[in-house]
Amino acid sequence: MAAERQKTVEQDKELRRHNFNPVESNFTPEQVKIEASRCLNCKNPRCVQGCPVNIQIPKFISALKEDNLQKAGDIIRETSMLPSVCGRVCPQERQCEGNCVLGIKGSPVAIGALERYVGDNTSAAEPTITPSGKKVAIVGSGCAGITAAADLRKEGHQVEVFEALHELGGVLRYGIPPFRLPRTVLDREISNLKSMGVIFHKNVIVGKSVTLKQLKEDGFDAIFICSGAGLPKMLNIKGENLNGVFSANEFLTRVNLMHAGQKDSVTPLRVGKKVAVFGGGNVAMDAARTAVRVGFEEVYIIYRRTEKELPARLEEIRHAKEEGVIFKFLYAPKEILGQDGYVKAVELEIMELGEPDASGRRRPVPTGKIETVELDTVIVALGTGPNPIIQRSAEAEGLEIITDSKGYITVDENSRVTSIPTIYAGGDVAPVGESNAINAMGAGKKAAKAINELLK
Repeated sequence: MAAERQKTVEQDKELRRHNFNPVESNFTPEQVKIEASRCLNCKNPRCVQGCPVNIQIPKFISALKEDNLQKAGDIIRETSMLPSVCGRVCPQERQCEGNCVLGIKGSPVAIGALERYVGDNTSAAEPTITPSGKKVAIVGSGCAGITAAADLRKEGHQVEVFEALHELGGVLRYGIPPFRLPRTVLDREISNLKSMGVIFHKNVIVGKSVTLKQLKEDGFDAIFICSGAGLPKMLNIKGENLNGVFSANEFLTRVNLMHAGQKDSVTPLRVGKKVAVFGGGNVAMDAARTAVRVGFEEVYIIYRRTEKELPARLEEIRHAKEEGVIFKFLYAPKEILGQDGYVKAVELEIMELGEPDASGRRRPVPTGKIETVELDTVIVALGTGPNPIIQRSAEAEGLEIITDSKGYITVDENSRVTSIPTIYAGGDVAPVGESNAINAMGAGKKAAKAINELLK
């Protein structure tokens, strides 16, 4: 029989309410040996099939069994340059661990925790790079951009990454809080790319500071657009323009990137007593748990379905509950009430579940019953859409990048090429499947492979 699944040590729930330090610690070396021993080394490794970048999971775990930590790191980095990141933020329960054979009748191997340990305790090998004479521009420094940059640089191309913000990392930097992804981890992964010779440009908005046409004129042989989806989806209800209403994107960016939650911040956040977060995904959990840490006394998650339908990771839901977040299920916002221009309360309509919708989840149906909750802050976490700056700028210069009805760039699923042969797109600006870090990395790998074939 396999040993019991090992568990990481978590920071005390009362202490972590007041700091942004990592919630979970790494495995100890002894735990790594025990957890690695649980892997059955299947002949048909379903875990690899469940990984969007096809990390050779049984192989790296076998290296751990052999006490060869660096070999394990080298195996992972053959396909993923972000093991420390993915080991922390990927939805393993729906991907690699969700496909583990042990999980059929028991607990799957803790692949994410093992990957995190390996990433944190090994270094990336310096690749031998032979210049190809080709140049590639990457728009965005998030998961897709970092992954593509590594694979393209290994082939000898001059790779330049253009980031709109003043810090690198995209959503990994401004969206995911440090208690889930320590900034030292992200900085280390980006430093590895810099040591490979990848060039980064910050504070450059492609479509404003420089256009796609100008990049082509500057000698870039291919362009990969992975600028993310930073346009928030709002409620479109009365009172949404009141002071105290934020999109989750703005709230998290101000706290994570601009340090607005700190008392000495030059762009301080107005912290009230009661805040409601509308949504049920990982971003909603991040916003709610961040609100706890910056000082809100009561933090609510308002979700129009039941707990069973929550799309967030189970771990995130558990942590939110432990930290005092209050969940109100089967409620939907109807109107935000204000006083003197600021949020005072929100009217919630009580819902019930009807027949399943296109997502497969039961559709929330209004009952007509209303409940009013006093609040001073509202955070809307209903997802984001693509910012149209790049597409509009390209169109103005005669470059037609075809988009779908929602504004996402249309790409070939395998190559990620757009309607323009030398321009590719991936990540949240051209999503295929679930929007998360590892799928964005998968898109970056596919685009890099296609660009490498093009430039040969």
